[in-house]
Amino acid sequence: MAVTDLPAPRWVKLLDQSRCIGCHACTTACKSENEVPVGVTRTYVKSVDAGTFPDVRRAFQVTRCNQCEDAPCVSACPTAAMYKRDDGIVDFDKSVCIGCKACMAACPYDAIFINPEDHSAEKCNMCAHRLDVGLEPACVTVCPVEAIIVGDLNDPDSQVARVIGREPVQVRRPEKETRPGVFYKGAHQATLDPLAARRPEGGLLAWATQGAAGPQSVNSGHPGRPASSAAALLSYDVPHTAPWGWRVSLYTWTKSIAAGGFAVPVLLALTGVLRWSNPAVRWAAPAFALAFLAVTGVLLIIDLKHPARFYLIFTRHQWRSWLVRGSLIIGGYGAAATGYLLLALAGNAAGFLTARQAFAWAGLPLALGTAIYTAWLFGQAKARDLWQSPLLAPHLAVQAALAGTAATLPVLSWLAPAHAVSAGEMALALAAGLDLLLVAAEITMPHVTAHAHLATRNMTRGQFAWFFWPGLVGVAVAVAAPWIGVAAVPFALAGLLSQEHAYVQAGQSVPLA
Repeated sequence: MAVTDLPAPRWVKLLDQSRCIGCHACTTACKSENEVPVGVTRTYVKSVDAGTFPDVRRAFQVTRCNQCEDAPCVSACPTAAMYKRDDGIVDFDKSVCIGCKACMAACPYDAIFINPEDHSAEKCNMCAHRLDVGLEPACVTVCPVEAIIVGDLNDPDSQVARVIGREPVQVRRPEKETRPGVFYKGAHQATLDPLAARRPEGGLLAWATQGAAGPQSVNSGHPGRPASSAAALLSYDVPHTAPWGWRVSLYTWTKSIAAGGFAVPVLLALTGVLRWSNPAVRWAAPAFALAFLAVTGVLLIIDLKHPARFYLIFTRHQWRSWLVRGSLIIGGYGAAATGYLLLALAGNAAGFLTARQAFAWAGLPLALGTAIYTAWLFGQAKARDLWQSPLLAPHLAVQAALAGTAATLPVLSWLAPAHAVSAGEMALALAAGLDLLLVAAEITMPHVTAHAHLATRNMTRGQFAWFFWPGLVGVAVAVAAPWIGVAAVPFALAGLLSQEHAYVQAGQSVPLA
């Protein structure tokens, strides 16, 4: 065989958990080699006490990036800061990382973190700089029991290829279809499945220090279930914080107002309920769109760990990322709303009115896209099973209608005839009712995975129930809009915000590693 016919190398790792003694030498060596700061880690050793007394043993699992063949973090990264090398290693370029944390949300293995010193995303990259010069990764060289093996899976003579090809091995979360490049030999199922081992009563026995404990902390082990008599008890783990906090929850709300605040008045004009010259159609529609798009943009930018680099989304875009696609949709929508506003300023002459109507028609699908693209953005977060619902896109459209109608109703009450106000009140009641029906469907339908079920439980009965149920009550009050009028508006908007916050945070509350 000619040299040119040889297959490209595929670097993989084999972690022999039947040998691992839990000494944490790999963690220490990794931190030293890669100058990983205190408080975060690229790799750590999780431990579980498995069995029941007196037949008990401690099982270890080395946890790190899984070097996926189909890496969700690479698809989600808007600037290609996370990228896959030709040899199969998923590497990162800190110089173009904007700190959006999309890679963290996408990773099914909770292997990515934000470095607190340089504020960029980081993870295990197999010590690629060492492999490139013929050296083994730092963790391999220090392991005292040779439990970590690195090699070329495409080389049938390599030790890693022989073991993986001839002996039983496992990968974590195969249902995510990422085709991991990290294989486990002799691993206990309680270490591979983050929900299999229970937490001890009163908290974990031992902790590393990655992430700060708090309401956004996500820890392994089945939350909410005591472990005093469990067959598998979590004994050492690393807490991780949920990547997306209140700013993302708030952004979904402001984006709904931006989309619905334009679409609702325009639809009232297109259906003949309002005249195109009415101030609610002429001025309020573009004002809601542009004002709340501006707030949405500010929220997105300040949530970045490198906000000054936000322009890279447009100049160094990675087209598979829905953060990029969504930014272009929002940009197009903003352009349509701006054109509409400029024509409104030009007057109501026939030519200007016709052109404004053309911008209205162009703006409607862009408003819909602005409302629902988050369903695909959240869908790229493969780790978050709650967000994989096929109902999410239509639900976001309904929420935009709810937010837009609630925002528009006070303007209609002030500047529109009585029949238009009645139409707005009915539209608000209808949107609120549809929202409640969709929520009921999402929380009562059987969930395909344990992760989705647990996230729903955390939303309805766990730490986020304090946001979820008051939010539903607020939206339910809005169903009475035909009878209470504009008094329903604050209930609808506050209820929607509370409900969305519960959904966004609960989706990130299930342990992944």
